[in-house]
Amino acid sequence: MRKIVIAIDGPAASGKSTTAKLVARRLGYLHIDTGAMYRAITLRVLEERIALDDVKSIRSVAERSKVRLERIDHANRVLLDGRDVTKEIRSREVTRAVSMISSYQPVRDVLVREQRRIAKDGGVVLEGRDIGTVVLPMADLKIYMVASADERATRRKKELEQSGTIVDRNVLEQEILERDRKDTTRAASPLQKAADAIELDTSSLTIDQQVEFVIAKANKVIEKST
Repeated sequence: MRKIVIAIDGPAASGKSTTAKLVARRLGYLHIDTGAMYRAITLRVLEERIALDDVKSIRSVAERSKVRLERIDHANRVLLDGRDVTKEIRSREVTRAVSMISSYQPVRDVLVREQRRIAKDGGVVLEGRDIGTVVLPMADLKIYMVASADERATRRKKELEQSGTIVDRNVLEQEILERDRKDTTRAASPLQKAADAIELDTSSLTIDQQVEFVIAKANKVIEKST
């Protein structure tokens, strides 16, 4: 049975990461959170106190940093030069800066090259903001996930609270809307739905329902390709 390439795109907190992870687990595929890769580079830029508009220095960071996504002790972990930064890359500081860092074409060139290398043999679920449009335009299945800003803010608040951070939900909603604005208007690989992507509104869906939807679509593609 041929292993396909699944691309899942969508705005922040639309449910991409959890759904992609569980779909990959069900299919026995590799899950690649491309957003985590950009967050890892952003974390390193912040740690080195590099100005966010210093594209030359930021490109150097991307080129000399090794970002790996691995499953350790039954959990997906993000490693930056061998160091586990899974929790650190979800900080609000990284969240505020990652949109700018990921908008730089030199940074995207480095990470997209690695993402394509990983996906070349199939059997992967990649999720991000430009997978179906730029990274893997020939992906076998493209899903574009959306959700209301209100629901996404509620999800993000719950996620932060689980890590011990208390933030006003209204503030989070404004940050999410601002992130949407930056992602959809950036010059390099803006967030947009691929023409052949299937839209999935997750506003009122459970995670299980989201996963079942994608699995059903994937199975149809797999059946047609065998």
